Amino acid sequence: TMGGQIEAASEQVEAGEPVTDLTVTASPLQGTAVRGEVVVRMIDEFPIFTVAALQAHGQTLVRDAAELRAKESDRIEAVVQEFSKLGAKIIPHPDGFEIEGPQSLTGATVHSHRDHRLAMSLAVAGLVAEGETVIEEAQELNESFPGFVETLQNLGAEIALSS
Repeated sequence: TMGGQIEAASEQVEAGEPVTDLTVTASPLQGTAVRGEVVVRMIDEFPIFTVAALQAHGQTLVRDAAELRAKESDRIEAVVQEFSKLGAKIIPHPDGFEIEGPQSLTGATVHSHRDHRLAMSLAVAGLVAEGETVIEEAQELNESFPGFVETLQNLGAEIALSS
């Protein structure tokens, strides 16, 4: 719904999970409204959706997402807190948030909140940001996407891991 050019092919099931090949072409994104049943289906994707919203033209509005505040942690608060460190202007609501884009981001030290989805999203935001981004407690980067760091490095990202 944001206008991105994404094509899916070779849909199949592996280890009981649906998988597909995606071809993504760089394209301008447009802000969108996300609410209702769509929120339930994308509850785990909100950190990376935030990165897209920060680069989309116009307003992105998320509503009906109060469940994000009741997970292992308050994901809305964590997203607002960490992306704000990068200079993002995100207006929180009790059941979601609002972003006006596109926005420029500046590298900063951010925290993963021990959430691999947030850590990966902050890494992608760091690629868009001007300057260096340091993600504290990012050891879970490979939790749901083994090889995530290597994939970004193969695409040209300068990523250094520290122990």
